[in-house]
Amino acid sequence: MKRKVALVGTGGIARAHVAALREAGARAELVAAVDIDASRVAAFCDAHGVPHHYTDVADMLAAHRPDLVHVCTPPATHCDLVIQCLEAGAWVLCEKPLCASLAEMDRLDAAERRTGRYVSSVFQRRFGSGAQHLKRLMDAGALGRPLLGLCQTTWYRDDAYYAVPWRGRWATEIGGTTMIHGIHQMDMALWLLGDWQEVTAMIGTLNHAIEVDDVALLCARFANGAMLSVVNSAVSPRQETYMRLDFEKVTVELRYLYDYTNADWTYTLPDGSPDHEALAAWQAIPDEIPSSHTPQIMALLDSMVRGVRPPVSGPDARRTLEFATALYKSAFTGQPVRQGSITPDDPFYHAMHGAP
Repeated sequence: MKRKVALVGTGGIARAHVAALREAGARAELVAAVDIDASRVAAFCDAHGVPHHYTDVADMLAAHRPDLVHVCTPPATHCDLVIQCLEAGAWVLCEKPLCASLAEMDRLDAAERRTGRYVSSVFQRRFGSGAQHLKRLMDAGALGRPLLGLCQTTWYRDDAYYAVPWRGRWATEIGGTTMIHGIHQMDMALWLLGDWQEVTAMIGTLNHAIEVDDVALLCARFANGAMLSVVNSAVSPRQETYMRLDFEKVTVELRYLYDYTNADWTYTLPDGSPDHEALAAWQAIPDEIPSSHTPQIMALLDSMVRGVRPPVSGPDARRTLEFATALYKSAFTGQPVRQGSITPDDPFYHAMHGAP
């Protein structure tokens, strides 16, 4: 069944969504795009062969009744736009961060229950073949217990990047390098390691004239006993995205920048290990699926066919948002934060920086 798809927001990331929808072939048809900038949306639609363009979301929803809407606008606009699309009968795929706070996450949950539609957050790193293969190995217990993890997003952004009006401000960007850059790798680590219990963190604004963090450090403990160290940075001239997970039997590493392939994964045994035959199987990643938007969109379309909750939605999406919220609360208060402790009477439930 071909799904009618609309795109809201035609900035840079929208191109990745269009490319992924093209790969979906006969499963999806991009029928319209929306942007508050009339000239930009018109140019975007001309460039990508999108037949209709609008400057008002309500007009687009009324005209086309899309099955799926991709929200690619600045972070502070996400929650209201998602709810508007859900109430119009569409499923939604929303760029990260899905929303601005746990309070907004609860609004989205209520909208899902009210409409019977779902919203999924873009966290495409989970969907590459390397991560999917590792998850299967972990679920089967093949590697032994996870013990220690390193999760590093050390990127570089210059002053021109932060000159965009909505960037660098709590009210419009929601958070800093943690929410905009590091959250991808953190989400993948959380998906692999499971429920977290407690975090302790520090943040800093070290090299930019902005309100939000350009560096963040975190230590976390998980329900299975594993411990994780996180570094998020927008001040690192040599850019790298790195994840290392030490299991009882093997170390698994991933080095890349924005999208990984199978070649970016390595498995290393300790000296004297008897598992050399198993290592060959662990390293043999089936298929070759990069960590682009495409596999997540395919999974979402599969969920629509089955009428079931898609990946990275509901409680699954909330876990990552709560983890990021706990990072900020710990950094601002100087205290460890336990999972489940940020409740509606807590200022950090309403804003990442704990302020109105």
